[in-house]
Amino acid sequence: MQDWFESDAGRYVLGRELSWFDATSADLFGFNAMQVGMCQVDCLRANRMPHRFCGKPGGGNLLCRPELLPIASQSLDLVALPHALEYSPNPHQLLREVERVLRPEGRLLLTGFNPLSFWGMRRTLGQRRSYPWNGQFLRLARIKDWLSLLSFELVGGRMACYAPPVNRSRWLERFGFLESAGDRWWALGGGVYMLHAVKRVQGMRLISPQWGDNWLGQRGLAGSPNRIGSHRTGTRCMGEE
Repeated sequence: MQDWFESDAGRYVLGRELSWFDATSADLFGFNAMQVGMCQVDCLRANRMPHRFCGKPGGGNLLCRPELLPIASQSLDLVALPHALEYSPNPHQLLREVERVLRPEGRLLLTGFNPLSFWGMRRTLGQRRSYPWNGQFLRLARIKDWLSLLSFELVGGRMACYAPPVNRSRWLERFGFLESAGDRWWALGGGVYMLHAVKRVQGMRLISPQWGDNWLGQRGLAGSPNRIGSHRTGTRCMGEE
Protein backbone atom coordinates (compact mmCIF):
# COMPACT_ATOMS: atom_id res chain seq x y z
CA MET A 1 0.00 0.00 0.00
CA GLN A 2 2.73 2.44 0.97
CA ASP A 3 4.65 1.78 -2.25
CA TRP A 4 1.55 2.34 -4.37
CA PHE A 5 0.69 5.65 -2.70
CA GLU A 6 4.19 6.83 -3.56
CA SER A 7 3.59 6.11 -7.26
CA ASP A 8 2.14 8.67 -9.67
CA ALA A 9 -1.30 7.06 -9.63
CA GLY A 10 -1.25 6.75 -5.84
CA ARG A 11 -0.32 10.40 -5.35
CA TYR A 12 -3.10 11.34 -7.78
CA VAL A 13 -5.71 9.51 -5.69
CA LEU A 14 -4.28 10.50 -2.33
CA GLY A 15 -4.11 14.18 -3.23
CA ARG A 16 -7.80 14.38 -4.05
CA GLU A 17 -8.85 12.32 -1.04
CA LEU A 18 -6.81 14.39 1.42
CA SER A 19 -8.24 17.60 -0.03
CA TRP A 20 -11.73 16.27 0.67
CA PHE A 21 -10.85 15.00 4.15
CA ASP A 22 -9.29 18.37 5.02
CA ALA A 23 -12.25 20.41 3.79
CA THR A 24 -14.86 18.14 5.40
CA SER A 25 -13.25 17.43 8.78
CA ALA A 26 -11.94 20.95 9.51
CA ASP A 27 -15.27 22.15 10.96
CA LEU A 28 -16.31 18.94 12.76
CA PHE A 29 -16.12 19.43 16.51
CA GLY A 30 -15.97 17.09 19.48
CA PHE A 31 -13.36 15.38 21.65
CA ASN A 32 -12.46 11.96 20.21
CA ALA A 33 -11.71 11.04 16.60
CA MET A 34 -10.45 7.76 15.17
CA GLN A 35 -9.06 6.76 11.79
CA VAL A 36 -9.33 3.09 10.85
CA GLY A 37 -6.61 1.87 8.50
CA MET A 38 -4.00 3.65 6.34
CA CYS A 39 -2.26 4.95 9.45
CA GLN A 40 0.74 6.07 7.38
CA VAL A 41 -1.50 8.86 6.05
CA ASP A 42 -3.15 11.29 8.49
CA CYS A 43 -6.60 11.82 6.99
CA LEU A 44 -7.70 13.86 10.02
CA ARG A 45 -4.80 16.29 10.05
CA ALA A 46 -7.10 19.30 9.53
CA ASN A 47 -9.47 18.31 12.35
CA ARG A 48 -9.12 20.10 15.71
CA MET A 49 -10.45 17.49 18.13
CA PRO A 50 -8.01 17.08 21.07
CA HIS A 51 -7.82 13.26 20.90
CA ARG A 52 -7.12 11.77 17.47
CA PHE A 53 -5.68 8.31 16.91
CA CYS A 54 -5.45 5.57 14.30
CA GLY A 55 -6.03 1.84 14.63
CA LYS A 56 -5.30 -1.12 12.35
CA PRO A 57 -4.18 -4.76 12.63
CA GLY A 58 -0.54 -4.07 11.83
CA GLY A 59 0.14 -0.97 13.89
CA GLY A 60 -0.85 2.65 14.40
CA ASN A 61 -1.70 4.15 17.77
CA LEU A 62 -4.04 1.23 18.48
CA LEU A 63 -3.42 -2.38 17.51
CA CYS A 64 -6.84 -3.89 16.81
CA ARG A 65 -9.13 -5.70 14.44
CA PRO A 66 -11.35 -3.11 12.73
CA GLU A 67 -14.33 -5.49 12.92
CA LEU A 68 -13.96 -5.75 16.73
CA LEU A 69 -12.94 -2.32 17.94
CA PRO A 70 -11.76 -2.21 21.58
CA ILE A 71 -13.60 1.07 22.05
CA ALA A 72 -16.43 1.86 24.46
CA SER A 73 -19.85 2.28 22.89
CA GLN A 74 -20.88 5.84 22.02
CA SER A 75 -17.48 7.28 22.87
CA LEU A 76 -16.27 8.74 19.56
CA ASP A 77 -17.35 11.91 17.77
CA LEU A 78 -15.72 11.17 14.42
CA VAL A 79 -14.56 8.06 12.56
CA ALA A 80 -12.65 8.06 9.27
CA LEU A 81 -12.59 4.93 7.06
CA PRO A 82 -10.14 5.55 4.19
CA HIS A 83 -10.50 2.45 1.99
CA ALA A 84 -11.15 0.30 5.06
CA LEU A 85 -14.33 -1.42 3.87
CA GLU A 86 -12.92 -2.85 0.64
CA TYR A 87 -10.03 -4.55 2.47
CA SER A 88 -12.10 -5.90 5.36
CA PRO A 89 -13.18 -9.57 5.41
CA ASN A 90 -16.55 -8.40 6.79
CA PRO A 91 -17.26 -4.79 5.73
CA HIS A 92 -20.81 -4.77 7.06
CA GLN A 93 -19.60 -5.82 10.51
CA LEU A 94 -17.03 -3.02 10.37
CA LEU A 95 -19.79 -0.50 9.74
CA ARG A 96 -21.78 -1.96 12.62
CA GLU A 97 -18.79 -1.44 14.92
CA VAL A 98 -18.46 2.15 13.72
CA GLU A 99 -22.15 2.73 14.48
CA ARG A 100 -21.66 1.27 17.95
CA VAL A 101 -18.69 3.42 18.96
CA LEU A 102 -20.06 6.69 17.55
CA ARG A 103 -22.07 9.02 19.73
CA PRO A 104 -25.51 10.15 18.54
CA GLU A 105 -24.93 12.77 15.82
CA GLY A 106 -21.37 11.46 15.42
CA ARG A 107 -19.77 11.76 11.99
CA LEU A 108 -18.45 9.12 9.59
CA LEU A 109 -16.12 9.91 6.68
CA LEU A 110 -15.30 7.09 4.28
CA THR A 111 -13.68 6.60 0.90
CA GLY A 112 -13.66 3.68 -1.50
CA PHE A 113 -12.83 2.69 -5.05
CA ASN A 114 -15.80 2.75 -7.40
CA PRO A 115 -16.24 -0.52 -9.39
CA LEU A 116 -18.30 1.33 -12.02
CA SER A 117 -15.40 3.37 -13.32
CA PHE A 118 -12.15 3.10 -15.26
CA TRP A 119 -10.57 1.95 -12.01
CA GLY A 120 -13.12 -0.80 -11.54
CA MET A 121 -12.64 -1.86 -15.16
CA ARG A 122 -8.89 -2.05 -14.62
CA ARG A 123 -9.42 -4.34 -11.63
CA THR A 124 -11.82 -6.58 -13.59
CA LEU A 125 -9.52 -6.98 -16.58
CA GLY A 126 -6.14 -7.04 -14.85
CA GLN A 127 -4.35 -9.01 -12.16
CA ARG A 128 -5.52 -8.67 -8.57
CA ARG A 129 -2.37 -9.53 -6.66
CA SER A 130 -1.20 -6.06 -5.70
CA TYR A 131 -2.73 -3.00 -4.06
CA PRO A 132 -5.24 -1.53 -4.80
CA TRP A 133 -6.53 -4.21 -7.17
CA ASN A 134 -6.55 -6.95 -4.53
CA GLY A 135 -9.45 -5.33 -2.64
CA GLN A 136 -13.16 -5.88 -3.16
CA PHE A 137 -14.51 -2.73 -4.78
CA LEU A 138 -17.96 -2.17 -3.25
CA ARG A 139 -20.73 -0.46 -5.17
CA LEU A 140 -21.88 2.90 -3.90
CA ALA A 141 -25.51 1.72 -3.82
CA ARG A 142 -24.58 -1.12 -1.46
CA ILE A 143 -22.71 1.24 0.88
CA LYS A 144 -25.71 3.56 0.97
CA ASP A 145 -28.03 0.65 1.80
CA TRP A 146 -25.81 -0.47 4.68
CA LEU A 147 -25.60 3.06 6.05
CA SER A 148 -29.37 3.46 5.88
CA LEU A 149 -29.94 0.16 7.73
CA LEU A 150 -27.60 1.36 10.47
CA SER A 151 -29.46 4.68 10.88
CA PHE A 152 -26.83 6.80 9.16
CA GLU A 153 -27.92 9.80 7.14
CA LEU A 154 -25.82 10.97 4.21
CA VAL A 155 -25.16 14.69 4.45
CA GLY A 156 -22.42 15.08 1.85
CA GLY A 157 -20.09 13.39 -0.56
CA ARG A 158 -18.62 13.49 -4.02
CA MET A 159 -16.77 11.53 -6.67
CA ALA A 160 -13.19 12.12 -7.81
CA CYS A 161 -10.40 10.62 -9.95
CA TYR A 162 -12.17 10.44 -13.32
CA ALA A 163 -8.90 9.92 -15.19
CA PRO A 164 -7.94 6.37 -16.20
CA PRO A 165 -5.61 4.55 -13.77
CA VAL A 166 -2.39 5.18 -15.66
CA ASN A 167 0.80 5.32 -13.63
CA ARG A 168 2.39 8.23 -15.50
CA SER A 169 2.09 11.77 -14.18
CA ARG A 170 2.15 13.39 -17.62
CA TRP A 171 -0.77 11.26 -18.79
CA LEU A 172 -2.70 12.00 -15.62
CA GLU A 173 -2.17 15.71 -16.30
CA ARG A 174 -3.42 15.30 -19.86
CA PHE A 175 -6.58 13.67 -18.53
CA GLY A 176 -7.04 16.47 -16.01
CA PHE A 177 -9.95 17.94 -17.98
CA LEU A 178 -11.98 14.84 -17.03
CA GLU A 179 -12.19 16.01 -13.40
CA SER A 180 -14.45 18.96 -14.16
CA ALA A 181 -16.17 17.22 -17.06
CA GLY A 182 -16.84 14.13 -14.95
CA ASP A 183 -18.52 16.06 -12.14
CA ARG A 184 -20.84 17.60 -14.70
CA TRP A 185 -21.50 14.85 -17.22
CA TRP A 186 -20.52 11.58 -15.56
CA ALA A 187 -21.18 12.18 -11.88
CA LEU A 188 -21.20 8.49 -10.86
CA GLY A 189 -18.17 7.45 -12.89
CA GLY A 190 -15.36 8.69 -10.65
CA GLY A 191 -12.70 6.23 -9.63
CA VAL A 192 -13.17 7.08 -5.93
CA TYR A 193 -16.28 7.95 -3.92
CA MET A 194 -16.14 9.96 -0.69
CA LEU A 195 -19.09 9.97 1.74
CA HIS A 196 -19.98 12.03 4.82
CA ALA A 197 -22.67 10.50 7.07
CA VAL A 198 -24.20 11.32 10.45
CA LYS A 199 -25.44 8.80 13.00
CA ARG A 200 -29.06 9.62 13.74
CA VAL A 201 -30.82 8.37 16.88
CA GLN A 202 -34.57 8.70 17.08
CA GLY A 203 -35.80 10.43 20.23
CA MET A 204 -38.41 9.04 22.60
CA ARG A 205 -42.06 9.68 21.83
CA LEU A 206 -44.35 10.28 24.80
CA ILE A 207 -47.67 8.45 24.53
CA SER A 208 -50.50 10.55 26.00
CA PRO A 209 -53.31 8.79 27.88
CA GLN A 210 -56.64 8.52 26.12
CA TRP A 211 -59.16 10.44 28.24
CA GLY A 212 -62.67 9.14 27.58
CA ASP A 213 -66.13 9.14 29.03
CA ASN A 214 -65.54 5.77 30.68
CA TRP A 215 -62.60 7.13 32.66
CA LEU A 216 -64.61 10.23 33.61
CA GLY A 217 -67.46 8.08 34.83
CA GLN A 218 -65.16 6.00 36.97
CA ARG A 219 -63.74 9.15 38.58
CA GLY A 220 -67.20 10.61 39.23
CA LEU A 221 -66.58 13.54 36.91
CA ALA A 222 -68.77 14.98 34.21
CA GLY A 223 -67.97 15.22 30.55
CA SER A 224 -68.69 18.25 28.41
CA PRO A 225 -72.07 17.97 26.64
CA ASN A 226 -72.09 18.25 22.86
CA ARG A 227 -74.84 19.41 20.53
CA ILE A 228 -75.71 17.60 17.32
CA GLY A 229 -78.57 19.44 15.72
CA SER A 230 -81.15 20.09 18.41
CA HIS A 231 -80.26 17.05 20.56
CA ARG A 232 -77.90 17.21 23.53
CA THR A 233 -75.50 14.30 23.95
CA GLY A 234 -72.81 13.33 26.41
CA THR A 235 -72.66 12.57 30.12
CA ARG A 236 -75.20 14.49 32.19
CA CYS A 237 -74.00 16.75 34.94
CA MET A 238 -74.72 15.78 38.53
CA GLY A 239 -78.11 17.04 39.63
CA GLU A 240 -79.38 17.43 36.04
CA GLU A 241 -82.65 15.71 35.21
